[in-house]
Amino acid sequence: MSFPGALRAWDTAQQGKTMAIRVHVDVVSAEELIFSGETDFAVFPGEAGELGIYPRHTPLLTRIRPGTVRLKVPDRDEYEMVYVSGGMLEVQPALITVLADTAIRAHDLDEAKAMESKRRAEEALKNRSSEVGLATAEAELAQAVAQLQAIKRLRKRH
Repeated sequence: MSFPGALRAWDTAQQGKTMAIRVHVDVVSAEELIFSGETDFAVFPGEAGELGIYPRHTPLLTRIRPGTVRLKVPDRDEYEMVYVSGGMLEVQPALITVLADTAIRAHDLDEAKAMESKRRAEEALKNRSSEVGLATAEAELAQAVAQLQAIKRLRKRH
C-alpha cells in the first residue's frame, strides 16, 4: 500500500473517534534527549524564517539556525521552549526530530552567560584577526543573540 493510501486507511479507521491528531517530537542534543513528547503544533527557527509544523506535515529535511523551538504541548496553555544552537530538522507525518549540537530548555538558560558571550563575540568581530576567527565570532554572536531572545520570550510569558 502506498503512503497516501495508508494515510487514507488510517483516517478511515479513526473516523468517529474523538482522539486529537498529534505529532511526536524529539529534540536531541549531542549530549542528551532534551524533549520527547506529543505536540499539537511546533515552530522551528528555519534558515529562511520560522517553520510552523502541524501533524501530518509532508516529509521535510532542512537545516535550522540558532533560535527557539516552540512546542505546543497538549493540555497546556503555554509553549514548551527549547533553545537550539542550530542543527537539522527532520519532519515526517507523525514524527519530528531535531538534532542540535546544543539544546537547552529555555528556563535553564543563563542570561549573564549569554550577555558575556555576546560581548566577547562583538569584541572579536571588532578585532577581525582572521577569516576563521571572523566566522567563529559571527556564529558565537548569532548563538548568544538567540539565547537572549529565548530568555526574552520566556519572560514575556510570565
